Amino acid sequence: MPLATSQAEHDPYIGAVHKVTVWFDGACPLCLREIAIMRRLDRRRRIHFIDVADPASSCPIDRASLLARFHAAQDGQLYSGAAAFAAMWRAIPMLRPLGLAARNRMVLGILERMYGRFLRVRPRLQRLLTR
Repeated sequence: MPLATSQAEHDPYIGAVHKVTVWFDGACPLCLREIAIMRRLDRRRRIHFIDVADPASSCPIDRASLLARFHAAQDGQLYSGAAAFAAMWRAIPMLRPLGLAARNRMVLGILERMYGRFLRVRPRLQRLLTR
C-alpha cells in the first residue's frame, strides 16, 4: 500500500536517514522482546522504530490497524504482515538474505501463512510472558 504523498513528505523518518520505519505495539511484551533484538541487530541504525502504543506517535493509518498486524514502510511503500518483516530484515545485513528471499511470491506466501498462524496464538503467548 503506497503512502500518501503528503505522508511521505511530512514524515521525517520515511526516505530520510533511516531506510525503514517500523511500527510496533509497545504494550505487547512479546513485541518488545522482538524489537529489542532487532534494535541490537540494526547496528547501522537503518530502522526507525515507532511505538504505536504511545499516543504521540506518528501513524500512517489508524492505530487499530497498526496494532492488529505488523507494519513497516520502505521507499514510500507501506507493508503489512510478512512483507513488513521482510522490509525490516532487508535493512539488517545478517537478515538481508531472508528479506530478499521474501521478494519471491512463494516464499512471501509461506511467510504470510506462518505469520497468520502466529497471530492466532499471539494472545496466549503474551499472557505467558506477563506471568
